[in-house]
Amino acid sequence: MVRVKRGTTAHKRRKHLLKYAKGFRWGRKSKYIAAKDAMYHAWEYAYQGRKNKKRNFRNLWQTQINVTTREQGISYSRFISALKKNKIEINRKILADLAQKNPEIFKKIVEKAKS
Repeated sequence: MVRVKRGTTAHKRRKHLLKYAKGFRWGRKSKYIAAKDAMYHAWEYAYQGRKNKKRNFRNLWQTQINVTTREQGISYSRFISALKKNKIEINRKILADLAQKNPEIFKKIVEKAKS
């Protein structure tokens, strides 16, 4: 059988991972084992971060809705409860957007929910 030298393959694999570690500090940008460990952690944190981003935005929308509804004389929880009772299905993202950009429309929604 022919001898297969794997130096180029191994080098390519290592170089591929080091490309992702570019910009890291100290030896984690140049030493393969340190870079591999750092990248695995980074990818895990990135995965968690994508989940946390959704959580943070929902929290932001709730805060924006709460501020506007309190100006109308109703709390956030009662407003959401009233929306569900009246079968008004608007998600929090849209409600927060309306509260900021179209307060007159949001005011009508609050009045509809109160009644």
